[in-house]
Amino acid sequence: MFGAGAARGGVPGADQEAELPLTVEEAYRGGRRTVTLAGPTGQPRRYEVDVPPGVTDGQRIRLAGEGGRGSGDAAAGDLYLRVRIQPHPQFRLDGRDVHVQVPVTPWEAALGATVPVPTPGGGTAKVTVPAGSSSGRRLRLRGEGMPNPRGANGDLYAELRVMVPPALGDRERELFEELAATSSFDPRRTR
Repeated sequence: MFGAGAARGGVPGADQEAELPLTVEEAYRGGRRTVTLAGPTGQPRRYEVDVPPGVTDGQRIRLAGEGGRGSGDAAAGDLYLRVRIQPHPQFRLDGRDVHVQVPVTPWEAALGATVPVPTPGGGTAKVTVPAGSSSGRRLRLRGEGMPNPRGANGDLYAELRVMVPPALGDRERELFEELAATSSFDPRRTR
C-alpha cells in the first residue's frame, strides 16, 4: 500500500541535482573529474565523476546512490549533475556543432589560401579559403565538432574574418594604393 520502500521499513532517499560547470575543452575530451559539493549535513563532499566525451549543455550525469539518504533500510536517492558548458572566448557551441572565427588577411581572402583552424580538442585542422571570400563566410569541417558516442560527430564551422594590418609599411602602402587605383570593385554598389 505504501510502496516497496515503506515495506522495508523506511522511505527511499530523494534524488538530488547539482550543476557541473565544464569548459568547452573538458566537454570535448571528457575524463575523470573531482567535484566538491555540499553534502547532506552541509559539509563539503568529494565525488569522482566520469565525464563522457562530447557531453552537451544541459545533459545529466547520474551518480547512483549519492542523493538524499533513505530512512531506515530504504535506498539512497541518486545525484544528477547537470552539465553547464561555460562561455568560451574562441568557441561557440550550437548542440554538437562548434563555431569559431578565423582571421584571414585580405590577400588570403582575395586569392584563396589554406589556413589553420583551432579545434576544441586542442589541435588544429586545415581549411581551404576559396578565392574571393569575404568576412562572415562560413566553411564547414565535417565531423570536427563535438564527439557523439551515439552517432555522428558535430561539425566545426570556421567563420572568416578579414583583418587588415594595423599599420602599413611604405611598400605595403604603395601596393594598396596601386590596387585602389587599378581595381573597379566597389562593395557598396548594388549588384
